[in-house]
Amino acid sequence: MKFIKTLATCLLVMFSTASAHADSVLQDILSNGVLKVGTTGDWNPMTMKDTATNSYTGYDIDVMTELAKDLDVKLEFVPTDWKTLVSGVTSGKYHMTGSASISPARAKAAGYSNSYFSLATVPLTLKKNADKFTDWADLDKASVTVAATLGTTQEKQVKEFFPNATYKIVEAPARDFQEVLAGRADAHITSNVEAYKLVAKYPEMMIVPVSEPKAPTPIAMLLPQDDQVWINYVNTWIALKTERGFFAELGRKWQLSN
Repeated sequence: MKFIKTLATCLLVMFSTASAHADSVLQDILSNGVLKVGTTGDWNPMTMKDTATNSYTGYDIDVMTELAKDLDVKLEFVPTDWKTLVSGVTSGKYHMTGSASISPARAKAAGYSNSYFSLATVPLTLKKNADKFTDWADLDKASVTVAATLGTTQEKQVKEFFPNATYKIVEAPARDFQEVLAGRADAHITSNVEAYKLVAKYPEMMIVPVSEPKAPTPIAMLLPQDDQVWINYVNTWIALKTERGFFAELGRKWQLSN
């Protein structure tokens, strides 16, 4: 009788494991031969969409291309925006996202891969404001308007960092830095990674020379929260690629540090 109970337990574990694999996104990807990745196309140098050709370039694009190659499947980019980034994963619109800041709010609904690099937040303004804004406190005034993009980590940060300032929250495809360029906002905040690209592209802009960046944040991919099989696969892949220098080489290619 004891043997039968033990056998039944073993069979239950085996069937449960088999069921988990069968229900995993990983099996869907391998069966259909397509990896679907949600990407915004508006975060330089991570993901940039060329509307003329409907194609994408960037750090994230290279990462996902490599992942699809190693899975031996086709890659399909699914357009999304920041406010629907998480819901796209939870609804099954795509199997995963490109890079996203790790946050407790997002982690309530979606899972994360292991992190493969980190960033921090810095403010940007126009060069003509160089004498006016020299540190964080200079922006935290009622007379100052600071912009952020709806659904991004910076939308919450702008209210936390500048409780006394005026906020201007714009919705994609509009972007916060465009508000600064157009003179509708005095400054905006973004990752140091994007900041380097913006000041290179728009010479009239500058990074405010703050004493130090705020909110160092690890970056990872968003995945279905309850799919441990898929999460384990992606984490294994990240560990292997990190060990072999893939992420370090890609970071140099896309100049993820100044």
